Amino acid sequence: MKTTTFLILFTMLSLNAYTQESNSLMFDVTSLEMPRMQVIPLKDTENNRQYELYIKLPEGYSEEDTKKRYPVLFTTDAMWHIEILSAATEYIIEDIILVGISWQKDIDEGLVKEHGAHVSRFRDYSVVPSSNPEVQAKYQLGQANRHLEFIRNNVIQFVEVHYNTDPDKHSYFGYSAGGEFGTYALLSKPDTFKNYILGSPAIKGNIPFFTELASNTVLKNKGLNANVFISFGTLEKESGEYIKQLIDLLKSRNDQTLSLTYQILEGNHQTAFPLTGVQSVSWLAGLVRL
Repeated sequence: MKTTTFLILFTMLSLNAYTQESNSLMFDVTSLEMPRMQVIPLKDTENNRQYELYIKLPEGYSEEDTKKRYPVLFTTDAMWHIEILSAATEYIIEDIILVGISWQKDIDEGLVKEHGAHVSRFRDYSVVPSSNPEVQAKYQLGQANRHLEFIRNNVIQFVEVHYNTDPDKHSYFGYSAGGEFGTYALLSKPDTFKNYILGSPAIKGNIPFFTELASNTVLKNKGLNANVFISFGTLEKESGEYIKQLIDLLKSRNDQTLSLTYQILEGNHQTAFPLTGVQSVSWLAGLVRL
């Protein structure tokens, strides 16, 4: 009897030790790093805000080969976009530099806990302040103009100084609020990029603002001089109507320097995103190939 009890106890202890050993992970765990990806801190000195650039260089890129100049695809919401854009360009446009612009890194921790690491996009990508004083005081909405200056004066200049780029082949990818921000850049300072990808731009309620922006006499006379790709999902019924108004607004300019392409993709706001990534990169390939 004692022998049987001992064997049962020994077996239970052995199984418990094995389970603990298995649960302790008997191997080293490391984070996956994307090949040829650089993470570079960059400060918005004008507004005292810290960001990061996620820069992916093409295979075979050489700093010494200064004769070869590469197109650059810039994107906001870098943490959400860089992977799909990396995969799409790897197959469709091999020789392109990707530059992802992060959300603000040193933003108030309370806001981050409440809304997530992406909370600065509410401020940076929006074009008009909130009519609610409490909301405005908390989030400081409508600072797309400041963020655009940061991109023009800090981000683009940094990339042009440190990498072999072709300034005539700068492109922008933005989705949702990032698409709203891209629309603002296109209609306020179109020379920021040559090619604009505006996926499901979140422009609800801001058509009057963009209409007034588009009426700028100087820009009308000069022309936008840009290639624009706009997309949205078939199930984006309400927001799709606003995006159609934006398309009509751009068409009404009769701007011979503007090339406009738009696609209505299967799905809703979420499922249209990966389709936008692949379709827009395919569109972009015909414009920037070396």
